[in-house]
Order: sequence, then structure tokens, then C-alpha cells
Amino acid sequence: MRWNWCIAVLLLAAAPGLAHALEGRARAIDGDTLEIAGESVRLHGIDAPEMAQSCEAAGGGRWSCGRWAREQLIDIIGRAPLRCDGRERDRYGRLVAKCYLRGADIGQEMVARGAAHAYRKYSLDYVDAEKNAFLAARGLWQGEHLPPEAYRAGKTPQSQPKPVSGCAIKGNISKSGRIYHMPGQRDYAATRISESKGERWFCTEAEAQAAGWRAARR
Repeated sequence: MRWNWCIAVLLLAAAPGLAHALEGRARAIDGDTLEIAGESVRLHGIDAPEMAQSCEAAGGGRWSCGRWAREQLIDIIGRAPLRCDGRERDRYGRLVAKCYLRGADIGQEMVARGAAHAYRKYSLDYVDAEKNAFLAARGLWQGEHLPPEAYRAGKTPQSQPKPVSGCAIKGNISKSGRIYHMPGQRDYAATRISESKGERWFCTEAEAQAAGWRAARR
């Protein structure tokens, strides 16, 4: 009976135009990809560092944040069965889905641990969890790092004066006006702060807004 049910679930996942559903034990491929019953699942709304990616540590130096992110996902999923629900596939054929362990959102936990970014390009579901991780300097947020999407695009980090601990919001001045960039946003890594030009770091969005800066759109 159990085997028949699994087959039915997999057939449902393969059927176009229908809700995709998978349930079973999972294996972590990297920090945002799982494999369940031979099916690759890309966690919706998060973006974890690539396996070969390194990040800056709090005390200086580099650490393997990509491998660490995968270890965090392994720790979260354990060996208990998961349920994944989604409605589309990405360009690699992976099912893009939200996955749950005993009702808890796995993507939410990854972002809360600082092991992944909220992938704003596709979802705003985990923005608050990311802000909390950033303010607590958890995981990736202990030091400077490229957003995974920028890393995949082949961009490289440039030297940048370090902000006061916990104050990593970038207040940039350009022809568009005074705009602040939050960690994880698309243009955050590429934004350079020049204090001699009146640009500055902020600790909170409220502080940036009170000083006359507005939020970046991406």
C-alpha cells in the first residue's frame, strides 16, 4: 500500500498543470537542493552559497560557507520523511517546492540560521527571517560575502571598509538619490560606500529612513 501511494505521488509530480507533491526521506545535494525518491527538489524562495563558495569569517580569513550550508540542511532534515509541495520546474528540470519537516518550513529554518539568502527575485517569504539572521550576525552574515547569484555570475568581491558590527546597511548616493541597500539584495555586493562623499553605513532601516535614505528596489 505504501509503495503504491509513493508511485501515485511521483506520477502526480510528473503530470503537467497539476500540483506537484513528494514525500519521503531526503538527501541534501547542496544548501538549497534535495533529492527525494530520485527527484531533484530546489527549495523555493531561498538561495544558498554554492558548494565551492567561500565567505569571509568574523575574525578574518575565508571559510567554506557553501559546504557549511549543505551541512546545515543535512542537520535540519535528519532522516525523517519530508513533504514537498510545488507547481513548477526550473530550467534544470528540478521541482521548485516548499518542503516541510513535521509542519516546519525547511527554507525558513535555513534562512533563519544564516545558511541561505531570502531569494527576493522569486519570493519575499523569508525576508524577515533574513533580517533577523543578519542582525544577529548568524552564519553567512558574520562577515562579507557575495550573494550566491553574484558568485554564479562570476563576480568577485572588492575591498571595502568594514562597517561597525551589526551595521551593514549600505547608504549609497547616486543620480537616483539617497538609497540604502540591505544585505541579500541584488545590488548589495556591488555597492561601494565612500564616506568622503557623504555615503554611510546604517544599523537599521529606521535609522536610514530617518536620515533621508529610501530603500533600494532590488
